[in-house]
Amino acid sequence: MQGGVIYDFGMNNGDDVEYYLLKADKVVGVEANPALCKAVEERFAQEIAAGRLVVLNVALSTEDSGRSLDFYTHKTNHVLSQLAAPDLENAEEFERVEVLCRRPSEVIRDHGAPRYVKVDLEGMDGAVLREIFRAGIHPPEISAESHSIDVYAALVDAGYKAFSLVDGWSVAEKYRDAFIETSNGRQAFHFKAHSAGPFGADVRSEWQDPETFFYTLASAGLGWKDIHASYFIEPAPAPSFGKRLGRQTLALARQFLRGARAYVSSKDR
Repeated sequence: MQGGVIYDFGMNNGDDVEYYLLKADKVVGVEANPALCKAVEERFAQEIAAGRLVVLNVALSTEDSGRSLDFYTHKTNHVLSQLAAPDLENAEEFERVEVLCRRPSEVIRDHGAPRYVKVDLEGMDGAVLREIFRAGIHPPEISAESHSIDVYAALVDAGYKAFSLVDGWSVAEKYRDAFIETSNGRQAFHFKAHSAGPFGADVRSEWQDPETFFYTLASAGLGWKDIHASYFIEPAPAPSFGKRLGRQTLALARQFLRGARAYVSSKDR
């Protein structure tokens, strides 16, 4: 599968955009840090002029679109910028800026059905997944950081059938000299440090069914790791141990998701 629209939710400095432009007809990059948006606009001026890249300087939120929100940019390490207010002991490391917010589902409806969505929003990943799924949007391929088990549970609940894990720490090494699938055939590509890395068929890790992947994630642990999910990639055959115990753990994951949603609903009241 090539072409279509790719959404980069948490575009950062555009290193992922470089890869996505080789995979899609159009890329929509969303980033709350205005300085990073300006840098990406300069870096990819030709692609923007050609209509292949759209850069949106907004914060993704489940709140009503058009509101202004506080966003906190890190003074020395832009990858640590965040929507949540920093802890008091770290407050001096951040600078507060005001940005408009948009619902992720509205961004997608404005720019077309997604072929792939990357979510990397420093703690907001689960909320963004739930918002687009509630809106009836189910990208064929999607990824989100696994800082919370809620991310895995949301993807399972949405019915994705194949899962894989990309470790953020190993991207620059494991995919230093990678070959990726493009509309013009296989092509060499160098993934940079702090980039999200590949997706879909370009991922070298095994694709597993939801139950087997539960154990893979439990073994790897949460953190700077992207959970990739697909509706059309066929997972590898599951080991026998996973089928017997997997149903129970899958039920627990869904139970956790229901509890997480109830918690979010209670906070909104």
